[in-house]
Amino acid sequence: MKRPLLALATAAISGLAVTAPVTLMAGPASAGGDYGPDTCLEGYVWREARPSDHVCVSPQERAQVQKDNAIKESRWVSGANGPHTCTEDFEWRNAFPGDDVCVFGKERIDVEVQNRIAASRVVSAKLWVTRYTVPPVDNGDGTASSTSVDDIPRLKINGDHFNLGQVRLYIRYTSGKVFWSGTVTASRHTGYTAGSFGKKTDVFDCSGGGKPANAYAQAQDVISGRWSAKVPVTVGCAVL
Repeated sequence: MKRPLLALATAAISGLAVTAPVTLMAGPASAGGDYGPDTCLEGYVWREARPSDHVCVSPQERAQVQKDNAIKESRWVSGANGPHTCTEDFEWRNAFPGDDVCVFGKERIDVEVQNRIAASRVVSAKLWVTRYTVPPVDNGDGTASSTSVDDIPRLKINGDHFNLGQVRLYIRYTSGKVFWSGTVTASRHTGYTAGSFGKKTDVFDCSGGGKPANAYAQAQDVISGRWSAKVPVTVGCAVL
């Protein structure tokens, strides 16, 4: 069984398979923009029941919240709950602790749901790396062909909580130099939130034998421009 050498390859050597760097040209991002960790997925906007309320909702849901804010004083009376007691048929919205804007019961329930699913509407750009090996190729005649490196683990970059559409992927050395890059289309998959993907890179995993990470994987959501966190990996080894 072949194993990756733990020394970094500095040149192409006869008889060795070396993963070469690939450079991807960056293009302009689509409309949307990076508004920090509370950036909404495409199609959603900040609710702003108060200025700091960054729960992501549909434009229609936001409009309802703003309408209720604008007429809140007309629904207050002095009563059992103080000067902001709701008039009949209304109850406090509770979009956040202390939110005493009065709304219909259905609207209060809608806000509860918005709060509960808030994390699923944010471009949190979650990224993780798994390993895979290449199976023998079926020749169609009852035989299969394999190579000496098929059993060496390679890196697969996975993600979810992205916008639906293009995601740029990078593996960079810790110096920042690009080792590998590519693109993938995030789409909906059962069990994952928002746009998700899994991209086989064909890059060998060189972490065996306690080799420390010398690089990281990272992804950029093209629509918003948001970057994922950096996931440490070990790459660049020669393979016998």
